[in-house]
Amino acid sequence: MLRQTTRLLSRSTVRARGFATEVPATASADSTFIETWKKVTPNMDPPKTPSAFMKPRPPTPTTIPTKLTVNFVLPYESLLSAKEVDMVIIPATTGQMGVLPGHVPTIAELKPGILSVHEGNDTKNYFLSSGFAFIHANSVADIIAIEAVPIDQIDPSSVQKGLAEFTQKLSSASTDLERAEAQIGIDVHGALNSALAG
Repeated sequence: MLRQTTRLLSRSTVRARGFATEVPATASADSTFIETWKKVTPNMDPPKTPSAFMKPRPPTPTTIPTKLTVNFVLPYESLLSAKEVDMVIIPATTGQMGVLPGHVPTIAELKPGILSVHEGNDTKNYFLSSGFAFIHANSVADIIAIEAVPIDQIDPSSVQKGLAEFTQKLSSASTDLERAEAQIGIDVHGALNSALAG
C-alpha cells in the first residue's frame, strides 16, 4: 500500500514540478500533492514539502543581469547575504569554477580551498573546508560551507605545525578510522598551505 501511494504521489507531483533550481512562484505543485494525498490517505495529514518552507525565488530574467547575487553561509553565521558581485571562483571537487552572472544552473560539491569574491577591483578571499554551491538560473549563487575564514586571518606557522602533526599521525595510525582522520587533516592543512603560498 505504501509503495503504491508513493508511486501515485510521485507521478502526480513530477508533472507539476519545474526545473530543480527554481522554486515555484505558486503553490500549484503543493495543492496537487495535497489533493492526491487526501484521496489516497484521507485520515492522515499530508507532510509538509520543502517548498512550504521556502520563499519563491524571483523569476529567471530574460536578459543576463550585470551582477551575480551571492549568499555565503556557515552553520553559525552568514558571511554574505544578497551581496551583488561581478564573479566568484569556488573550489569545486572537479576543479576551480568561475561563476559569472547568467551561469547555467549547477550544484557543485566543494573541497578545501579558496573562495574568491570579485567586486570591481576588490577581491575578498576566504578559505573554506567543504560544502556545496547552488547556482540558480536567476544569477543567484548560494554557497554553504562547514567552516570558512578570511585568508588574511590564517596563521602560516599554525598551518605548518598542523600539517606536521597530521603527517605524524598518519604514519603512526593503526586503525582505518585513525588513518582517515589523519588524511582529512593532511588534506585540509595541505590546502591551507597551498592557499597561503599562492
